[in-house]
Amino acid sequence: MKANKLWKKVAGMGLVLMLSATALAGCGGGSTTEGGAKGTPAAAGTGTLAKIKERDKFVVGVKYDLNLFGLKDPATGNVEGFDIDIAKAIAKKVLGDENKIELKEVTSKTRIPMLKNGEIDAIIATMTITEDRKKEVDFSDVYFLAGQSFLVKKDSPINGLKDMQKGMKIVTAKGSTSAKNIRASAPDVEVLEFENYAEAFTALKAGQGDALTTDNALLYGMAKQDPNYRVTEETFTEEPYGIAISKGDAEFVKTVNDLLKEMKENGEYDKIYEKWIGTKPKK
Repeated sequence: MKANKLWKKVAGMGLVLMLSATALAGCGGGSTTEGGAKGTPAAAGTGTLAKIKERDKFVVGVKYDLNLFGLKDPATGNVEGFDIDIAKAIAKKVLGDENKIELKEVTSKTRIPMLKNGEIDAIIATMTITEDRKKEVDFSDVYFLAGQSFLVKKDSPINGLKDMQKGMKIVTAKGSTSAKNIRASAPDVEVLEFENYAEAFTALKAGQGDALTTDNALLYGMAKQDPNYRVTEETFTEEPYGIAISKGDAEFVKTVNDLLKEMKENGEYDKIYEKWIGTKPKK
Protein backbone atom coordinates (compact mmCIF):
# COMPACT_ATOMS: atom_id res chain seq x y z
CA MET A 1 0.00 0.00 0.00
CA LYS A 2 2.79 2.38 0.93
CA ALA A 3 4.56 1.67 -2.36
CA ASN A 4 1.34 2.29 -4.27
CA LYS A 5 0.80 5.65 -2.52
CA LEU A 6 4.38 6.64 -3.20
CA TRP A 7 3.97 5.83 -6.89
CA LYS A 8 0.82 7.94 -7.15
CA LYS A 9 2.60 10.88 -5.50
CA VAL A 10 5.54 10.69 -7.92
CA ALA A 11 3.21 10.39 -10.94
CA GLY A 12 1.26 13.45 -9.75
CA MET A 13 4.44 15.51 -9.48
CA GLY A 14 5.48 14.44 -12.98
CA LEU A 15 2.13 15.58 -14.37
CA VAL A 16 2.54 19.02 -12.76
CA LEU A 17 6.07 19.38 -14.19
CA MET A 18 4.90 18.33 -17.65
CA LEU A 19 2.04 20.87 -17.64
CA SER A 20 4.39 23.63 -16.50
CA ALA A 21 6.83 22.86 -19.30
CA THR A 22 3.99 22.93 -21.83
CA ALA A 23 2.84 26.34 -20.60
CA LEU A 24 6.37 27.73 -20.82
CA ALA A 25 6.78 26.38 -24.34
CA GLY A 26 3.54 28.13 -25.33
CA CYS A 27 4.86 31.47 -24.04
CA GLY A 28 8.01 31.16 -26.10
CA GLY A 29 6.35 30.14 -29.38
CA GLY A 30 7.65 31.16 -32.80
CA SER A 31 4.70 33.24 -33.99
CA THR A 32 5.19 36.70 -35.50
CA THR A 33 3.09 39.64 -34.39
CA GLU A 34 2.96 43.18 -35.73
CA GLY A 35 5.98 45.17 -34.62
CA GLY A 36 7.76 42.12 -33.18
CA ALA A 37 10.45 39.83 -34.53
CA LYS A 38 9.75 36.16 -35.14
CA GLY A 39 9.56 34.38 -31.81
CA THR A 40 9.21 37.65 -29.88
CA PRO A 41 5.61 38.90 -29.81
CA ALA A 42 5.45 42.70 -29.70
CA ALA A 43 4.55 44.18 -26.36
CA ALA A 44 1.98 46.95 -26.22
CA GLY A 45 3.40 50.42 -26.76
CA THR A 46 6.62 49.38 -28.51
CA GLY A 47 5.80 50.77 -31.98
CA THR A 48 7.30 53.89 -33.55
CA LEU A 49 4.50 56.14 -32.34
CA ALA A 50 4.98 55.05 -28.72
CA LYS A 51 8.74 55.53 -28.95
CA ILE A 52 8.36 59.04 -30.35
CA LYS A 53 5.99 60.01 -27.56
CA GLU A 54 8.17 58.47 -24.86
CA ARG A 55 11.26 60.24 -26.23
CA ASP A 56 9.27 63.43 -26.85
CA LYS A 57 11.11 63.86 -30.12
CA PHE A 58 10.67 62.74 -33.74
CA VAL A 59 13.99 61.51 -35.18
CA VAL A 60 13.86 61.55 -38.96
CA GLY A 61 16.34 60.75 -41.75
CA VAL A 62 16.59 63.51 -44.36
CA LYS A 63 18.94 64.60 -47.12
CA TYR A 64 21.38 67.46 -46.44
CA ASP A 65 22.50 68.02 -50.03
CA LEU A 66 19.30 68.57 -52.02
CA ASN A 67 18.18 72.13 -52.61
CA LEU A 68 14.40 72.53 -52.25
CA PHE A 69 13.97 69.22 -50.38
CA GLY A 70 16.68 69.00 -47.74
CA LEU A 71 19.67 71.34 -47.82
CA LYS A 72 21.99 72.28 -44.97
CA ASP A 73 23.07 75.91 -44.80
CA PRO A 74 26.79 75.84 -43.95
CA ALA A 75 26.56 79.30 -42.37
CA THR A 76 23.70 78.58 -39.96
CA GLY A 77 23.73 74.78 -39.78
CA ASN A 78 19.98 74.76 -40.47
CA VAL A 79 18.50 72.16 -42.81
CA GLU A 80 15.54 73.37 -44.87
CA GLY A 81 13.31 72.11 -47.65
CA PHE A 82 10.08 70.39 -48.65
CA ASP A 83 10.90 67.16 -46.81
CA ILE A 84 11.83 69.08 -43.67
CA ASP A 85 8.47 70.86 -43.59
CA ILE A 86 6.64 67.55 -43.95
CA ALA A 87 8.71 66.16 -41.05
CA LYS A 88 7.82 69.19 -38.93
CA ALA A 89 4.13 68.64 -39.68
CA ILE A 90 4.40 65.06 -38.38
CA ALA A 91 6.14 66.23 -35.20
CA LYS A 92 3.39 68.79 -34.65
CA LYS A 93 0.65 66.19 -35.12
CA VAL A 94 2.25 63.60 -32.84
CA LEU A 95 3.88 65.83 -30.20
CA GLY A 96 2.06 69.14 -30.60
CA ASP A 97 5.25 71.03 -31.47
CA GLU A 98 7.01 71.10 -34.86
CA ASN A 99 10.31 71.89 -33.14
CA LYS A 100 10.38 68.56 -31.30
CA ILE A 101 12.35 67.06 -34.11
CA GLU A 102 15.86 65.75 -34.69
CA LEU A 103 17.18 65.59 -38.24
CA LYS A 104 19.78 62.97 -39.18
CA GLU A 105 21.54 63.00 -42.52
CA VAL A 106 20.94 60.02 -44.79
CA THR A 107 22.04 59.13 -48.30
CA SER A 108 20.34 56.86 -50.82
CA LYS A 109 22.69 54.10 -49.63
CA THR A 110 22.41 54.55 -45.84
CA ARG A 111 18.76 55.45 -45.27
CA ILE A 112 17.19 51.96 -45.15
CA PRO A 113 19.92 50.48 -42.90
CA MET A 114 19.55 53.44 -40.51
CA LEU A 115 15.79 52.88 -40.29
CA LYS A 116 16.15 49.14 -39.78
CA ASN A 117 18.70 49.48 -36.98
CA GLY A 118 16.58 52.01 -35.12
CA GLU A 119 18.70 55.14 -35.60
CA ILE A 120 15.71 56.98 -37.08
CA ASP A 121 11.92 56.78 -36.79
CA ALA A 122 11.21 57.40 -40.48
CA ILE A 123 12.83 58.36 -43.78
CA ILE A 124 11.64 61.52 -45.52
CA ALA A 125 14.32 61.84 -48.17
CA THR A 126 12.95 61.91 -51.74
CA MET A 127 12.59 58.13 -51.56
CA THR A 128 10.82 56.51 -54.49
CA ILE A 129 8.33 53.78 -53.61
CA THR A 130 9.40 50.54 -55.34
CA GLU A 131 8.40 46.90 -55.00
CA ASP A 132 11.93 45.93 -53.94
CA ARG A 133 11.98 48.54 -51.17
CA LYS A 134 8.55 47.42 -49.97
CA LYS A 135 10.18 44.13 -49.02
CA GLU A 136 12.33 45.98 -46.48
CA VAL A 137 10.19 48.89 -45.31
CA ASP A 138 6.60 50.09 -45.33
CA PHE A 139 5.62 53.31 -47.11
CA SER A 140 3.10 56.04 -46.52
CA ASP A 141 0.86 57.21 -49.33
CA VAL A 142 2.63 59.20 -52.06
CA TYR A 143 3.54 62.66 -50.77
CA PHE A 144 5.28 63.93 -53.92
CA LEU A 145 5.22 62.75 -57.55
CA ALA A 146 8.37 63.41 -59.57
CA GLY A 147 9.89 62.10 -62.83
CA GLN A 148 13.45 61.31 -63.79
CA SER A 149 15.20 63.74 -66.12
CA PHE A 150 18.64 65.28 -66.83
CA LEU A 151 20.65 68.27 -65.68
CA VAL A 152 22.95 69.60 -68.42
CA LYS A 153 24.89 72.71 -69.36
CA LYS A 154 22.71 75.37 -70.96
CA ASP A 155 24.34 74.87 -74.37
CA SER A 156 24.24 71.05 -74.21
CA PRO A 157 22.64 69.22 -77.16
CA ILE A 158 21.03 66.80 -74.69
CA ASN A 159 17.28 67.36 -74.35
CA GLY A 160 16.11 63.94 -73.30
CA LEU A 161 16.62 60.21 -73.34
CA LYS A 162 16.69 60.11 -77.16
CA ASP A 163 19.96 62.08 -77.12
CA MET A 164 21.85 59.53 -75.02
CA GLN A 165 24.71 58.14 -77.13
CA LYS A 166 27.35 55.48 -76.67
CA GLY A 167 30.38 56.85 -74.83
CA MET A 168 28.47 59.48 -72.89
CA LYS A 169 29.03 59.60 -69.14
CA ILE A 170 26.03 60.12 -66.88
CA VAL A 171 26.54 60.90 -63.19
CA THR A 172 24.15 60.09 -60.33
CA ALA A 173 24.08 58.94 -56.69
CA LYS A 174 24.87 55.49 -55.31
CA GLY A 175 21.91 53.34 -54.32
CA SER A 176 19.39 55.50 -56.16
CA THR A 177 16.64 54.32 -58.49
CA SER A 178 18.07 56.84 -60.98
CA ALA A 179 21.19 54.71 -61.52
CA LYS A 180 19.08 51.60 -62.16
CA ASN A 181 16.68 53.44 -64.48
CA ILE A 182 19.33 55.08 -66.68
CA ARG A 183 21.18 51.78 -67.10
CA ALA A 184 17.94 50.14 -68.25
CA SER A 185 16.85 53.04 -70.48
CA ALA A 186 20.24 53.91 -72.01
CA PRO A 187 22.44 50.79 -71.80
CA ASP A 188 25.16 52.26 -74.03
CA VAL A 189 26.11 55.12 -71.69
CA GLU A 190 28.62 54.88 -68.85
CA VAL A 191 27.07 55.53 -65.42
CA LEU A 192 29.26 57.06 -62.72
CA GLU A 193 27.90 56.82 -59.19
CA PHE A 194 28.88 59.17 -56.35
CA GLU A 195 28.13 59.12 -52.62
CA ASN A 196 25.44 61.80 -52.92
CA TYR A 197 24.01 64.31 -55.40
CA ALA A 198 26.21 67.15 -54.17
CA GLU A 199 29.27 65.13 -55.18
CA ALA A 200 27.63 64.15 -58.46
CA PHE A 201 26.89 67.79 -59.27
CA THR A 202 30.48 68.76 -58.44
CA ALA A 203 31.66 66.01 -60.80
CA LEU A 204 29.37 67.29 -63.56
CA LYS A 205 30.71 70.84 -63.18
CA ALA A 206 34.26 69.47 -63.25
CA GLY A 207 33.55 67.90 -66.65
CA GLN A 208 33.46 64.29 -65.47
CA GLY A 209 30.06 63.69 -67.04
CA ASP A 210 27.81 64.86 -69.88
CA ALA A 211 24.69 64.97 -67.72
CA LEU A 212 23.44 64.31 -64.21
CA THR A 213 20.30 62.25 -63.84
CA THR A 214 17.79 62.01 -61.03
CA ASP A 215 14.25 63.18 -60.35
CA ASN A 216 13.40 66.52 -61.96
CA ALA A 217 12.29 67.93 -58.60
CA LEU A 218 15.86 67.57 -57.33
CA LEU A 219 17.42 68.84 -60.53
CA TYR A 220 15.45 72.08 -60.32
CA GLY A 221 17.16 72.74 -57.01
CA MET A 222 20.59 72.21 -58.55
CA ALA A 223 19.79 74.47 -61.50
CA LYS A 224 18.69 77.12 -59.03
CA GLN A 225 22.13 76.92 -57.40
CA ASP A 226 23.95 77.38 -60.72
CA PRO A 227 22.20 79.19 -63.61
CA ASN A 228 24.75 77.78 -66.08
CA TYR A 229 22.74 74.53 -65.99
CA ARG A 230 19.25 73.62 -67.08
CA VAL A 231 16.82 70.74 -66.57
CA THR A 232 15.60 68.90 -69.67
CA GLU A 233 11.81 69.02 -70.02
CA GLU A 234 11.30 65.36 -70.85
CA THR A 235 10.81 62.87 -68.01
CA PHE A 236 11.16 59.15 -68.67
CA THR A 237 9.90 57.69 -65.38
CA GLU A 238 7.37 58.35 -62.67
CA GLU A 239 8.93 58.65 -59.21
CA PRO A 240 6.33 58.54 -56.42
CA TYR A 241 7.96 59.60 -53.15
CA GLY A 242 6.85 57.95 -49.93
CA ILE A 243 7.74 58.26 -46.25
CA ALA A 244 9.50 55.03 -45.24
CA ILE A 245 8.50 53.44 -41.93
CA SER A 246 9.65 50.26 -40.18
CA LYS A 247 8.20 47.11 -41.68
CA GLY A 248 4.97 46.01 -40.00
CA ASP A 249 4.30 49.27 -38.14
CA ALA A 250 0.74 49.75 -39.41
CA GLU A 251 -0.13 52.16 -36.60
CA PHE A 252 2.48 54.75 -37.59
CA VAL A 253 1.74 54.31 -41.31
CA LYS A 254 -1.89 55.18 -40.56
CA THR A 255 -0.88 58.17 -38.45
CA VAL A 256 1.23 59.57 -41.29
CA ASN A 257 -1.38 58.83 -43.97
CA ASP A 258 -4.10 60.51 -41.91
CA LEU A 259 -1.89 63.59 -41.60
CA LEU A 260 -1.10 63.73 -45.33
CA LYS A 261 -4.80 63.51 -46.13
CA GLU A 262 -5.57 66.23 -43.61
CA MET A 263 -2.84 68.51 -45.03
CA LYS A 264 -4.14 68.12 -48.57
CA GLU A 265 -7.71 68.82 -47.48
CA ASN A 266 -6.94 71.93 -45.43
CA GLY A 267 -4.51 73.47 -47.95
CA GLU A 268 -1.37 73.14 -45.82
CA TYR A 269 0.21 70.74 -48.33
CA ASP A 270 -0.37 73.15 -51.22
CA LYS A 271 1.35 75.95 -49.28
CA ILE A 272 4.44 73.82 -48.63
CA TYR A 273 4.52 72.67 -52.27
CA GLU A 274 4.27 76.20 -53.67
CA LYS A 275 6.81 77.51 -51.13
CA TRP A 276 9.53 75.13 -52.36
CA ILE A 277 8.59 74.12 -55.92
CA GLY A 278 7.23 77.48 -57.04
CA THR A 279 3.95 76.19 -58.48
CA LYS A 280 0.81 74.59 -57.12
CA PRO A 281 0.65 70.77 -57.28
CA LYS A 282 -1.24 69.18 -60.13
CA LYS A 283 -4.59 67.82 -59.01
